[in-house]
Amino acid sequence: MNLHIRFTNIGTGHVGKTHKLIHDIATPRQPLLDDPNINRDGTFNPFGSFKFTGSLRPVYPLSPTRHVPENIPRPDYAEDGRAVSKLFRQPTSESRRAGQPPKILTKEEQEKIRTVCRLAREVLDIAASHVRPGITTDEIDEIVHNETIKRNAYPSPLNYRGFPKSVCTSINEAICHGIPDKRKLQEGDIINIDVTLYYDGFHGDLNETYPVGRVDDDWKKLVRVTREALDEAIKICKPGALFRDLGKVIEPIARANGCAVVRTYCGHGIHELFHCAPNVPHYAKNKAVGTMKAGMVSRGFTVTGSVLTTFVQVFTIEPMINLGHNWDLVHWPDNWTATTVDGKPSAQFEDTLLFVPSQL
Repeated sequence: MNLHIRFTNIGTGHVGKTHKLIHDIATPRQPLLDDPNINRDGTFNPFGSFKFTGSLRPVYPLSPTRHVPENIPRPDYAEDGRAVSKLFRQPTSESRRAGQPPKILTKEEQEKIRTVCRLAREVLDIAASHVRPGITTDEIDEIVHNETIKRNAYPSPLNYRGFPKSVCTSINEAICHGIPDKRKLQEGDIINIDVTLYYDGFHGDLNETYPVGRVDDDWKKLVRVTREALDEAIKICKPGALFRDLGKVIEPIARANGCAVVRTYCGHGIHELFHCAPNVPHYAKNKAVGTMKAGMVSRGFTVTGSVLTTFVQVFTIEPMINLGHNWDLVHWPDNWTATTVDGKPSAQFEDTLLFVPSQL
């Protein structure tokens, strides 16, 4: 789950206009039987008048909030993040560290990062094994939620800034932060599953994009290019490397393949906090501040998906790449789902890595 660079879309005025709508989404009313946005099975599109950019539509009502056993430790936002009046509010723990430099991890903390990331990989792989035409994203959410609590972990997205589910599922033109609902996966879709676990006081975050059955060649190429871009960016990570140089690696690969790098969302720090310093843009000519230091944790894609090495600080690399030349996005009225402006597909990969200085 990535960090939104610009928050202008959820400013006070905008949130004020959407609070009632969001409340209705959280507790849907019985829709009118003659509403053209209602399906025969009783599901419905709550944003019927919204101008969608592609063919993807939300399929409501959302299932009830899933229960997390009381014995499972949880982050500070797990309870108060649910309140409608506090939607999009930065968790107290994150706001207190705002503006501070990246955290330096002790050896004990590094081991905790390793553990939670291994657990997150297990959960993602299990969820991915269920990707097929006909399964709903809500069913994928249930799988992620159940597998997470089986590991005595908390699903980090749940109630984070009011997010209503335990995983993000982003289909086709959805770039990120898709809310799991009753929409069934269809042959030819691509889906990004973004899993984050909170275990023993630390978050572990990773995602991958998967084909659903047989996929169009251009869409398969998009997925391949996105993985390649992240792989190549990871190769330049070493003590002293500049955060802003990651975009110099990622964007040329995307552009050479007829794709565009999303600029609105970026990589970020992760440890006891879900999102924190540093900010790591994925496009070229960005003005990110800071250098990588020995012992820093970074997030990116590896063949094994395991946490193998360490930096002493923590940051993420998680490019979102759109097919075509338009990097901009549009948010649905749920204020979470970000989609491409032209309805073309988008892909993303991420993982959490440790780079041990002796191995560089």
